[in-house]
Amino acid sequence: MTIRPESLTVPSTGMLDEARRRDDLDPLTEYVRGFATDGAIHLNGNSLGPPRETLAGELDRVVTEQWAPRQVQAWFQDGWLELPRTVGDKLALLLGAGPGQIMVAGETTSTTLFNALVAACRLRPDRPVLLIEAESFPTDLYVASSVARLLDRELVAESRIGFDAYLREHGQQVAAALAAPVDFRTGERREIRPTTALCHAAGALSVWDLSHAAGVLPVDLDANAVDLAVGCGYKYLGGGPGAPAFLYLPVRFQSTVDFPLTGWHGHARPFEMGPAFEPATDIEQARTGTPPLLSLAALHHALAPLVEVGIHALHQRTRELSEYFLECLADHAPELLRRLASPRDADRRGGHLALRVPDADAVERALAESGVHVDSRPPDLIRFAFAPLYVTHEQVWRAVDALGRAVEGVR
Repeated sequence: MTIRPESLTVPSTGMLDEARRRDDLDPLTEYVRGFATDGAIHLNGNSLGPPRETLAGELDRVVTEQWAPRQVQAWFQDGWLELPRTVGDKLALLLGAGPGQIMVAGETTSTTLFNALVAACRLRPDRPVLLIEAESFPTDLYVASSVARLLDRELVAESRIGFDAYLREHGQQVAAALAAPVDFRTGERREIRPTTALCHAAGALSVWDLSHAAGVLPVDLDANAVDLAVGCGYKYLGGGPGAPAFLYLPVRFQSTVDFPLTGWHGHARPFEMGPAFEPATDIEQARTGTPPLLSLAALHHALAPLVEVGIHALHQRTRELSEYFLECLADHAPELLRRLASPRDADRRGGHLALRVPDADAVERALAESGVHVDSRPPDLIRFAFAPLYVTHEQVWRAVDALGRAVEGVR
């Protein structure tokens, strides 16, 4: 289907007035001023949004007031050594987890996922299958395949619909099942509670990749009885380039889990420097080596306004922004609205929307030239992510205006 230029009209100024009215009424709009957007509209769902205006000052404070004067003693005098757990407990407030169950040890998402999947399979040593959604993010597929080879398990990749069916029919063979609450392409949601319940009914463990949900969607890890979960710190959490990942390990597994990566920071008594690894008996065992302090400090700083607002208000704001995007499309570019690849029902999607557009990468580049940052996914998807604290309704209106011109320009 081609997009006809006559279907792209000048956006209604009434919609712009409505955008400004909604922004004026929503107290969360005030947070936008706290981000260094440089005048751009950030709807990019990849890895980065703008930093907080105060980030440079916070990092300078860590360097000049802690690192420079105290050097190695800052690990003990300024809370550096405890920072992975401190940040984890702050993140737990957004993820619905009690304290002492999330660790931000400084690893990448890939490394953290590997650690979680191997540990989950070791908790079910007699089960031959590692189950994953075929549509998972590529890293998840790659890591799961490697774990299956390493542990001599069978990797079963099922479609979104077939995933739950496999658990019902063959769940007694499954050691661990890896899924995500938000599809990274379309934004479609998978409800955590029923899928986790299917795992438990079969005696399997649920492992969740929260990278596209953390900070924008309530996941209620404790209430949903999730077994293990991982996620990145650089999408909606705003931790910056290469921000460390997190790992959720509930208390019920902390005395029996066996992680494959056993660095000295995960030792029960790390500073005794013993020759044999003796794991800590709590979440500390999820640590490996010395964490990247400045990256942790940046993530800690990024989480403050998110925790202040709370996950339910963040989710509501994201939902309203995405719904307004669709309203603007209906007003300005109905032909594009018919190319929506995401669920129309806001209850069935996460924090981003996706459209199927010809020459998506060219449209992405054209939008970037207009100061609107989005991202494309092959073969024809463009994603628009609605971070709740630095995106406004007016920016959404302007993004739709720019989108119509970009699509017509590359037609």
